[in-house]
Amino acid sequence: MEEKNKNKKDSVTEEKIVDDLKDSLFESIQNTSKLLNTIVEKIDLTIKDDQVRNETKEIINKINDEILETMKDSIDILPESKKNLFEEE
Repeated sequence: MEEKNKNKKDSVTEEKIVDDLKDSLFESIQNTSKLLNTIVEKIDLTIKDDQVRNETKEIINKINDEILETMKDSIDILPESKKNLFEEE
């Protein structure tokens, strides 16, 4: 009986750790996306050459799109509470 309780407790602890890691990954991806959007805004304000500005923004937007697409592909790994947040964005 004691062994069963210990295994159950270990399992719950491991699940919590995994959920925490998933949350951290999700938050990191969200923060990265926000940073890339901020970079695009700064590019608009600082780069005067239209061609360079547009090409730079396009590259950054593609990177951001790839990050978000990867997140959508990985949504099954997210805890239920984070899935709802991701769908709202």
